[in-house]
Amino acid sequence: MKRVVITGVGVIAPNGSGIKAFNDALISGKSGIKQIQELNELEFGCQIGGIPDTSNNKFYSYLETYGLETASSMIKFAVLAGIEAWADAGLSVPSKDDKVDYNTGAVIGSGIGTIDIYGERIFPITNQKSIKKLRSTIVEHSMLSGGSATLSSILGLGNQLTFNSSACSTGTEAIIQAFERIKYGKAERMLAGASEPYSPWHWSPFDSLRVTTRKHNNDPEKGSRAMSETASGFVPAAGAGILLLEELESALKRNAPIYAEIKGGYINSGGQRNGGSMTAPSSEGVIRCIHGALKESEIEANEIDYISGHLSSTMADTLEINNWSKALNRKGKDFPIINSTKSLIGHTIGAAGAIESIAAILQMKNNYIHPSINCEDLNPNILEIINESCIPQQLIQDISLNCIAKASFGFGDVNTCLILKKYKP
Repeated sequence: MKRVVITGVGVIAPNGSGIKAFNDALISGKSGIKQIQELNELEFGCQIGGIPDTSNNKFYSYLETYGLETASSMIKFAVLAGIEAWADAGLSVPSKDDKVDYNTGAVIGSGIGTIDIYGERIFPITNQKSIKKLRSTIVEHSMLSGGSATLSSILGLGNQLTFNSSACSTGTEAIIQAFERIKYGKAERMLAGASEPYSPWHWSPFDSLRVTTRKHNNDPEKGSRAMSETASGFVPAAGAGILLLEELESALKRNAPIYAEIKGGYINSGGQRNGGSMTAPSSEGVIRCIHGALKESEIEANEIDYISGHLSSTMADTLEINNWSKALNRKGKDFPIINSTKSLIGHTIGAAGAIESIAAILQMKNNYIHPSINCEDLNPNILEIINESCIPQQLIQDISLNCIAKASFGFGDVNTCLILKKYKP
C-alpha cells in the first residue's frame, strides 16, 4: 500500500480567490456572504449568498487562452483551482508538445453541475429554434466531466479522468476516491475536489424547500449561523476546491512541499432508515462512517485534535455534534475543537467538502484555528454535549494540530469521513 500526501491546493471561495486570499480571510474571520440583487428581482425567499470574485485571479489568463469565457462557471472555477493546486505543488504547466502524463489523473465533481449554462444558453436558444447559435464548444463547456477533461487538455493528464456527484459529500468523496487510486498503485498523482457554480436555477429548488435562511436579507454576513440557537437555514454559495494528491515516494523524489498525509477515509450511506431520509442523516450511518475512517487510518479517537465540521446552520447541527460525540466517545471539555468554515463562506453544496478540507489543511500547516462566526448564542442542546471552549469564536493562534477529521453529509443520507495527519517521515 502506498502512502499518500497532499502537495498542492487551489481554492476559489466567496471570501477569497486563491490560497493566500482564502488563508488570510480564514485568519481574519472574513465573511464572503453578500446580498444578491438577482435573487431579489426573482423574489427568492433567501436573497443572500456567496459568489467568488475571480476577476483578479492570477491564473485567469488560462480561461482566455483556452476559450473558456463562455464555459459553465463550474468548469471555470475547477480550472482556476486546479491550475493553482498544480503550481502550488511545484509542477510546471506542460506545452502541447510534451508527452502525456499517464501517471496523473483527476476526480472533480459537483453537486448540481453545469446548470448555469443550460439555463442561460442551452434551454433558451433551443426553445427559440436557433440551435446553430449554440456554437461548436457547447458540449465541452457544459458536460459534467468538463472540469477534469479541461484540466487534462491543459496539463496532458492520461490517468483516470472522471466526475462524481453525491450531494454535499461530493468534494470529500472525490478526495477519498483519488486517495484510494494512489494507495493501490493505480496512479502516482491525482487532482481531486469539486466545483459548484452560481446560478438562480441551482439555488431555487433549495429556496423552494425552505432550507435556506430567509431572515438575514438585510444583514447578509449574519446569515450563516452554524451551531447558533437562532440558525434558520443555510446560506447557498459557489466555489471550488482542488487538491493535488501524490504518492509519497514521488513527492520526496522531487522535493515537493507536503501539507499533510491522508491516513484514510470512508464512504457509506445510512440507507434512509433508522431516522435517516432523503434530506436527513441516519446517526447509525454517520457513526459507522467515522468508525470506518478511524479503523482504516489506524487512528484512535483520542488522537483527533480538530474536527472540520459539516455544520451548515440547520437543525442537523446538534445531531452532527451528538454523532461525533458518540463516535469518538468524547464529550464536554474532552471533545476536540470543532469549527464551521460554512459560517464564513456559506454552503457550497458539492464543493463544500473540498474547500473545507483545504481550510483544515491550511490551519494545520499554519498552526491556527479560524473562528466560527455568528454563534455567540450557542445552541443550548449542543452545550449539553460539549463545552463551549471546543467551539472557538475568536482566532486561536500558535496551536499545533497533529490529526484532523473532516466529514461531509449529504442529501440521500450519504456520508464521507477523511482523516488527515501532519506528515512525519
